[in-house]
Amino acid sequence: MASSVLALTGYFVFFAAVHSLLADLRFKNWARRSLGKSFDRFARLAFVILALIMVLPFIYILIFMPTRRLYLVSYPWSLAMAGFQILAALALLEALRQTGAFTFLGLSQLRGTSEKRRLVTDGFYCHLRNPLFLFGALFLWLSPAMTASLLAFNILATAYFYLGARHEERSLREEFGPEYEEYRRSVPMFLPRLKCRPG
Repeated sequence: MASSVLALTGYFVFFAAVHSLLADLRFKNWARRSLGKSFDRFARLAFVILALIMVLPFIYILIFMPTRRLYLVSYPWSLAMAGFQILAALALLEALRQTGAFTFLGLSQLRGTSEKRRLVTDGFYCHLRNPLFLFGALFLWLSPAMTASLLAFNILATAYFYLGARHEERSLREEFGPEYEEYRRSVPMFLPRLKCRPG
């Protein structure tokens, strides 16, 4: 049973290393110089497809490798938790829509219709800077059934979400400059504020 946790942890380290390398600005600049203009057209979609393929071993480990059950929340609380998971997933999809789902998936770039990005500060982004990470973490931790492997995955994924948010903020600071700095000073990172300030 410990082997599933070790397998998951080892693969997560590999996944995080590959994902981080491909998301790194220095790697992207090198690839852009090497591949030319076609890089900007195909890179994002290739990144998304590779990430989806690399998620499959996690699913295999979590479903098919034996592990110890830590808890199973009983009815009706399990139903409530599952309901909140659905709400977190819907909120995540809405936050994705607010930033431009086609651009996030690389489809706009593929069609050559990608426009210059604007800094999104409305919708969920008016309340917090990283709704995708918050809703993703909530979805994971609201699982009514917890195994040793799932606990390891949730801990690693939450830590990686946090590190990813920090990395993304550096990229946004480079891309949007003072506009992002002003936004960063007024909007919390993960814990949402209740009211949005006008303007």
